[in-house]
Amino acid sequence: MTCQKTVRDSGMTIVTEAMDSVRSVALGIWFQVGSRDEAPAEAGMSHFMEHMMFKGTPTRDARQLSEAFDRLGAQQNAFTSKECTCYFASFLDESLEGVFDLLGDMVCHANLAQDQCELERQVIIEEIARGEDDPDDVASELFAATLWPQHALGLPIAGTREIVGGFGRDAAVDFRARHYSANNCIVAAAGNLEHERLVELAQRYLADLPLADTLPQRSAPQDSASARAFKRKDTEQAQIYLGTTAIDGADERRYALALGNNILGGTMSSRLFQEIREKEGLVYATYSTPQLYQDAGLLALYSGTRPENAEHVCELMEREFDRIAREPVSADELEMARQSAKGALALSLESTSRRMIALAQNELFGSPQLSFDELLTRYDAVTIDDIAAVMADLGARPRTLAVVGPFAQQNFELEGEQK
Repeated sequence: MTCQKTVRDSGMTIVTEAMDSVRSVALGIWFQVGSRDEAPAEAGMSHFMEHMMFKGTPTRDARQLSEAFDRLGAQQNAFTSKECTCYFASFLDESLEGVFDLLGDMVCHANLAQDQCELERQVIIEEIARGEDDPDDVASELFAATLWPQHALGLPIAGTREIVGGFGRDAAVDFRARHYSANNCIVAAAGNLEHERLVELAQRYLADLPLADTLPQRSAPQDSASARAFKRKDTEQAQIYLGTTAIDGADERRYALALGNNILGGTMSSRLFQEIREKEGLVYATYSTPQLYQDAGLLALYSGTRPENAEHVCELMEREFDRIAREPVSADELEMARQSAKGALALSLESTSRRMIALAQNELFGSPQLSFDELLTRYDAVTIDDIAAVMADLGARPRTLAVVGPFAQQNFELEGEQK
């Protein structure tokens, strides 16, 4: 596998990885704009724009776009995150130019017609309603909002019904002009391809992307204080998130954090899974997960349990968080975590889609494009002391607790919380 990168005079970045062993390609057109880049009055606009790009261009309506992808054997989709919006497709290598034409037409020429804006904002309101019916989603959003109450990283990606309900063509056109520019675009592709061919296609099919005079500047969230949040919801389970802020996505300690997270709650042999599910039978699902951004991050521990067990499960979660923050992990735990991470890495690199996403994320974080062997070396270099240091750092930070369930606030205690 060979990774190549070109930065055009416009500022557009094209990064590819050739995989000679496959006959498919995954192509993504990325813009560095997500929910954290939105003004309060436009919260949810990045996600709204993701929807609108599929609603037709001057040469193809929405149905014709979908049929054109199908005729090329392509599986197309898009997603919006806190920090980016991506339009992507996976397809047979011989369909590369046709798919690039379609994706380029969408991101450069989408009509953003008023009638389609009115229709699609109702679709998104239904999407928001669906999320509100999912207690896990509600708890996750509550956790982020409580962790970063004064920053856009704490806001939901989809926005709110009230704000989304006012979106129309003028707002969409203005947002596209500010964010959908060549110097805010990354083209990433992995599979059976030639880099210079991608550069040529980007020049042809993304030629109408404008140059932005200035790009929005991001500000990092301030340090969080210990906080608790409870939301009453008529559910069979209590949904619990406990966690804290973490390192950013370019921090070299991310490899140690990944292995420490595997030990804490990232696998079925992890401490959370073994202690809370296997030994005590109190949950069906429990895990921990880091989420890393350009200038911030978080580590969240999750459990879902019957309401009468919620306080005890929260105590067990906090106990395991304390233990990994204060006591060195064992050599056996480290080796299991290392092999699990390396195995997951190997499997992910067999997927053109996952490799394409990794290429773009490295560019977003300003991280080097590392080969498989270089990544293995990073994991092999992690020591018990490395894990102890990063987990001690996180364990000493103020903690946030978010609970959703069919009860009023319970008497949960957070260590170090100011009364």
